[in-house]
Amino acid sequence: MKVLPQVLGATEMSNSFLGSLVQVCVVTRNYRRTIEGFVNLGIGPWTIRMIDGSNVSGIYRGQPADFSAKLCLANSQNMNWEVIEPISGRSIYAEFLMRHGEGVQHLAFNCNGIDYEERVRQFEERGYVAVQHGVIFGGIDFHYFSAEDDLRTTIEIYRVPPGYIFPKPDDWYPASPPTEPR
Repeated sequence: MKVLPQVLGATEMSNSFLGSLVQVCVVTRNYRRTIEGFVNLGIGPWTIRMIDGSNVSGIYRGQPADFSAKLCLANSQNMNWEVIEPISGRSIYAEFLMRHGEGVQHLAFNCNGIDYEERVRQFEERGYVAVQHGVIFGGIDFHYFSAEDDLRTTIEIYRVPPGYIFPKPDDWYPASPPTEPR
């Protein structure tokens, strides 16, 4: 018989560690069409960057991850939105498109400020496998854990170092904010 966690409150159980949802990622075959749809809903402006071997490294299903993709990010109130169009190579993004088509590929959580290595350990203790992990933009650690058996999606955690400054985007859509150079 499976032992269920204890309910501690309206939003907390004894095994809670995920914390707040901080990002939703949509994988697409056409990043421009997808971010245009988000802009139509009032979400943006979007930063657009190419990611490839020059700014991302990692492991995908136990092998070095050599891939490229368009990475688009926008914020709305308390949510970060991500749109990814895989361009080449093997990655969880290309795998998702092949298996499921376009749609929400992963959800990212802040894990209540738990130390990054402890977060990884807690996922592993619960039986979740890191299907892809690495470093992007020279300092942001990320792990993707398959939760498809339980949730039909993937969970991401990431660590942005204190004081980290993102590299300048390749482009903005529909335009850069007034305080940002184009």
